[in-house]
Amino acid sequence: MRVLALETSTEYCSVALWQDGAVMDRCEAVGQKHSEVLMSMLDALLKDAGLGIRDMDGIAFGMGPGSFTGVRIACGVTQGLALGANLPVVGVCTLEALAEASGHGKVVAVLDARMGEIYHAAYEKQGGEWIAASEPCLCKPGDAPVVTGERWFATGSGFSVNSEALQARYAGQLHGVDGTVVPQASAIASLGARRLARGEGVDAAQALPLYLRDKVALKTSEREAR
Repeated sequence: MRVLALETSTEYCSVALWQDGAVMDRCEAVGQKHSEVLMSMLDALLKDAGLGIRDMDGIAFGMGPGSFTGVRIACGVTQGLALGANLPVVGVCTLEALAEASGHGKVVAVLDARMGEIYHAAYEKQGGEWIAASEPCLCKPGDAPVVTGERWFATGSGFSVNSEALQARYAGQLHGVDGTVVPQASAIASLGARRLARGEGVDAAQALPLYLRDKVALKTSEREAR
């Protein structure tokens, strides 16, 4: 099986090719230039692999949460490619991608959502699959959902930006923290490949982003109130 993956939910842009368990990937910090570099990264990746889009069995994309514009770019490009090549698609939560990349079995995944908020989820690996102990949500760092037990690993930019509040929230429950990690296409590809193999792919028209936040900007009066 061959699966192409795209991830553009943060300031990083990454693409990956999963081929029978082996992964090739590219990742660059591009700021807000995802739309300018994504297609060239995809072309270069496929050229290196000696493959074309019609050689794929499906496409996986980082469905969010994350940057509103970035998530839309990944979803839109996935739809266009999949429609043209008649391929199934699968959206993968960026927080689950953080858990997949962590190398740990109990993970609190947190992305900085700005405006004093975080995107949060907690996962435990059971039978090789991630089970949500806390579903993806948008919240204040001090109101992050509780988790039970100890030996949780914390990952994601939310722990870098909101370290004090989150460390206090999970005092005594964490055995490690890495606040430098961002969602990457390599993890999206691995998770997407498993789902496509189970027949969970959908038609390109059904590809949907996961925003969590309906309002992406504050009025001047709202910012001042905060």
